[in-house]
Amino acid sequence: MSKKVLSFGLPKGSLQEATIQKMAKAGWNISVSSRSYVPYVDDDELKIRVIRAQEISRYVEHGYLDCGITGHDWIVENNSKVHEVGEFLFSKATRQPARWVLCVPENSPIKSVKDLKGKRIATEVVNLTKKYLRKHGVKAEVEFSWGATEVKAHELVDAIVELTETGSSLRANKLRVVDTLLASTPRLIANHKAWKNPWKRRKIETMALLLKGALEAEAKVGLKMNIAEKNLAKLLASLPALRNPTISGLSQKGWVAVETIIDEHVVREFIPKLKAAGAEGIIEYPLNKVVY
Repeated sequence: MSKKVLSFGLPKGSLQEATIQKMAKAGWNISVSSRSYVPYVDDDELKIRVIRAQEISRYVEHGYLDCGITGHDWIVENNSKVHEVGEFLFSKATRQPARWVLCVPENSPIKSVKDLKGKRIATEVVNLTKKYLRKHGVKAEVEFSWGATEVKAHELVDAIVELTETGSSLRANKLRVVDTLLASTPRLIANHKAWKNPWKRRKIETMALLLKGALEAEAKVGLKMNIAEKNLAKLLASLPALRNPTISGLSQKGWVAVETIIDEHVVREFIPKLKAAGAEGIIEYPLNKVVY
């Protein structure tokens, strides 16, 4: 009997390291060699291929891959017919969506898409840009850019459509954003035939569940503390994030242990309040996965 294997496309490039980190937190340890596009993974049922994010949706659509992670932008650019399993908000710089933006030099007279009539635009997302121009009824020339697109805006073309997360690179290159064409986040996608296969679907759904759990855990921490029972009501009333904590009795009569999960960014404000409410032995700990 042939072994059941799921083929998975790992995005090469800016998403690669983030995806490997998230997969490790989800429970799959992947190591990529610079000499091979076949990485090692500690799961015999998983076959991983490192492929450019731009191409993954096409390979998934045509069945060369069962599933993969790629940006929503490349699914749209390639017009790929795939099953979208889930959205995963992780990226190389922030947890914000990346955006494809129309940019011009700071001193350009171009103020809106209408001013692009008869102009030349360089971009990596040619189809997306042409669709945007059609929507606005503007005729302009769109050329594919192999990279260093920001530099071209000042000498070779009138405008560019470029990907940005923070906008810092655009500002550094003295470029002004005219409009946003598309916001994009990473997606786990599956081939339609693979999704109909019960075993493959279960495997993909397990990956999605654990990846989501790993991402949920990134922004949260666990808190443990001890408190006198007489102060418990005051603690719970003053701290709304503790409305569903686990409370268990301690061997010391009249005291309880409280355990909860909260957003990491509020911990610095919480701990002094916990202390003021009578909590003792407060422990903060990181989480690997939070599965709801």
